[in-house]
Parts: sequence; C-alpha cells; structure tokens
Amino acid sequence: MAIENEALAKELAKIQTYYKDDPQQSKFNVLLMGESGSGKSYFSRTCRFPIHFDSFDPGGTKCVRRWIEEGKIIADTKYEAEDPKHPSAFEKWKNDFDWREKNGYFKMFGTYFLDSSTTWAMSIMNHILKKAGIAGDAPRFTKDYTPQKVEIRNWMQRILNLPCDVVVTGHLKLDEDPDKGRIFRYMTTGDGAIVIPLMFDELWVMRTKETSQGVEYQLLTKSTGMYMARSRLASDGKIETVEKPDMKELRKKVKLSIEDKPLFK
Repeated sequence: MAIENEALAKELAKIQTYYKDDPQQSKFNVLLMGESGSGKSYFSRTCRFPIHFDSFDPGGTKCVRRWIEEGKIIADTKYEAEDPKHPSAFEKWKNDFDWREKNGYFKMFGTYFLDSSTTWAMSIMNHILKKAGIAGDAPRFTKDYTPQKVEIRNWMQRILNLPCDVVVTGHLKLDEDPDKGRIFRYMTTGDGAIVIPLMFDELWVMRTKETSQGVEYQLLTKSTGMYMARSRLASDGKIETVEKPDMKELRKKVKLSIEDKPLFK
C-alpha cells in the first residue's frame, strides 16, 4: 500500500529501521531448567564464546574446566561459598555486576551464563534476612518475600538487557498437581517461580534418557508429560519439541548468528 502522507511514511520507516537495527532482536535469552546432573552447566560449552560464567552452585564449573583452561569460559566462582548465617554472595555479585555493566565489560562476551537462578535467588533472600538482622532464620512471609521479589525482578531485567546472549539455569522440583498429576516445576524461593520464567523468551528443560548406547541428553522446548517448557522461536516450526542440547545449532536453525567474539589474549 502506498503511503502518500510524508509524515506517516517517515514514521513507518523509522519504526522498521529501529526493529532492524535493534540488538535485542538478534539476542537469545533462555531459562534452562533441569534436575541435578541433567547437563545444564555443561550446556554452556555450546554457547557463543567467550562466556562469562557467574557460578552460585558449588562445583558447578567443574564440568567445563577444559573450556575455562582454553580461555573460552571466564568463570567467577566466588559466589559459591555462601554461609546463610554470614551471607555475602549477593553483595559481592551485585557490586561486581554494577562495575562490569558500567564499564562495558559484558560487551566483550558472546554469552552471559548464570548458574543457577535457584541458588542466586536464595542468596538474595539471605541478603535480605541479613539486612533485617535475622540472618540464618526462616523468611517472614509478610516482610521478606516482597523485597526478594522486587530484587529478583529488577536484577533479572538488568541481566536480560546485557549486550550478549543470556542463559540462566534453574533447578526443578517434583510436585503433585491435582489436574496434571506428577509434574516438574521451576524451583526457587518466594514469587521467583512466577516472576523469573515470565521474563524469558525461551523456557527449556534439560533431561536425560537411558538408551542402549548409554545416557542421552535431550533438550525440551515445548511442554510434554511431566515437564513444562515453551519457545517463542519455535512458533515457525524450525525448532522441534525435542532437540539436541546445542545452543549454536539452535541459533543456526532460526537464522541467528553463531559467530563467537574474539577470545582474550
């Protein structure tokens, strides 16, 4: 349709140009869920390098030691050693994140990897309880969960605005649903189980399957059986319900770049 009004034509062109040049449209953000041992941390080796890896799960980086030694993964493990009675992990992380974000540190990376949101959210609650003078105690339902929810939402939005791909892992717990029976749900404290998934484009589940050849690692992109997943990128049929857990291959399927950024010397 020809647009004869010059002002309207310019507005349309401006919107189309913005969409084409918007870096957010070429980025990938994934909440990668799974049980312990399902290969969530190991998945990082398939992402675009270099990868900044913030680890809140004790020992979570051991499976990618080779890529750390090769300089493809830069792992910050100082947040793993959290003591609920003397919490410090979240305070350290937010100070580091603030400095790195303001100084353009993340522009050097192909992927930001947070492992895991479950323990990260726990560290936020520990921080809130410490500020309230009750470190190590149980959270107070009417006083502590709302501040945690606000911190989770605000910080996760900053993570998702980073100038690189974002992969955040999360643990699953088995629940009994009155309508669906036994089902795995995303595990975190407070309202994080609702807030965090809503912020992501992709909700994927890592699972293992026993085969005659041994254990096979699978990636679910859509809900099936006991697992809940979804994919906005799968709407055009290019991504299957069950995929090989390989980030670059999935980016290639939806015609996004798989190019790494230069490694550090």
